[in-house]
Formats: sequence, C-alpha cells, structure tokens
Amino acid sequence: MAGVWLLSLPTRNASLADIFWGPGFVLIAWLTFALTPGYPGRKLLLSLLTTLWGLRLAVHIAWRNRGKGEDRRYQAWRAKWGASFWWVSLFTVFLTQAVLLWLVSLSLQLGQISALTARRTTLDFLGAGLWAVGFAFEAVADWQLARFKADPANRGRVMNRGLWAYSRHPNYFGEALMWWGLFLIALATPGGGWALISPLVITFLLLKVSGVVLLEKDIGERRPEYREYQEITSAFIPWFPKRRP
Repeated sequence: MAGVWLLSLPTRNASLADIFWGPGFVLIAWLTFALTPGYPGRKLLLSLLTTLWGLRLAVHIAWRNRGKGEDRRYQAWRAKWGASFWWVSLFTVFLTQAVLLWLVSLSLQLGQISALTARRTTLDFLGAGLWAVGFAFEAVADWQLARFKADPANRGRVMNRGLWAYSRHPNYFGEALMWWGLFLIALATPGGGWALISPLVITFLLLKVSGVVLLEKDIGERRPEYREYQEITSAFIPWFPKRRP
C-alpha cells in the first residue's frame, strides 16, 4: 500500500487505494502459499478463491472509476488537508487500509499455516459453498448496477431492481458472505478459530464504516426518493420488500 501511495502522488488520485484493495489480498494469499507448510489442497483452494474475487473486484472498480478522477471522499479530505494531503494520505488512507487488509486476510493466512488437517473436510466444502454464494451475489449485484447506470434514462433514479429489490446493498452482503466462507475453511485447521477476526472486521467495516452507513448518507443527501427505498427494502441481508402502505 505504501507503493500504491507513491503512485497516487503524481496522479493526485487516492482512489488507487480502492483499486488495489483486492489485489492486496491476492498478494498475501500467494505469499502465504509460498512460505507456509500447510496442506496443499487447502492452500490452493484459499489462494484461488481469493484470486478470483480480488482480481474481479479490481477490474470492476477500475472500470467503474475510469475517466471520473478521484472519489468524492478523497476529494473532501484533500480539500480539508490542503497541501499536506500528500503526506497525511499515507496514514489516513493507505497505511490504514494496509492494517485492515492484514486483519481481514487472517483467514487466508491461518488457513494455510498448519499442515493439519491434511485432507478435505466438511468445513472446506461448506466454506467454499458459502464463498460461491457470496461471490455470485457481489458479482451479479455489481453487474446489475453497472447496467442500470449505463442507461441514460436512469440518471438520478434509485436502483431497486434485481437483487437490489431485496437488499439495498447486495454487493456488500455478498462480500461479507465470502469472508465468512473463507473463515469456515480456515476453521478446518488447528488454531483456525482465531480467523474469526477476519469476517468480523470486514462485516463491521461494510456495515458501520466504509460501506452501508457512508454510502447511505451520501445517497440520502443527493436523492430524497432514496428514503422511500430505505423504508421498504432491507439494508443488508436480502429479504422480501415491505408493502407500501
């Protein structure tokens, strides 16, 4: 992340941190794969699942941000800190993300360290299945939203179709579900219970820090009709929408 910070200086674009969030996990997964003596089957499973998720997310964010410049969040911080932002951003954006990245990746690390249990277990299959459901939710939700935004007729409207009719943030729900799946895989190894930190941290971040709360505040301020959508649609866990009175 310090390297990404260096890239952000000449481009004046702290949003690069978001693009490299996913690949950061891919790097950790394969470094752990190379440096630990764990069960090869489980190591390969964790690394491949992480790679599929991390690279898809990076491509999606890069494509979504193309030609748009720096994200509004970072622009606000840049305006607040002025000429000091180049230095402040190292700690408030990039190194903060580095610490969070390491914490969330504990499932990837702890699941690969131990050579036991040296076989596929029920937890491996359950974890991979849960990860697959979460990945599908995130990928499909991102695709549906991208198609919605690409239609000029939808400019200024609220996305409430497809998966978004059952959750206001189906992509975040899918991401959380994936990390709970990876935790189950890590749980198949001795000491894997400590990996619980991983899904707890990412779920908290998505719900209370950089995900649902931050996004809903931003959208609510720009689109008053979003309040009606909030009243009838589940915030996170998909559920049937409430009937309008």
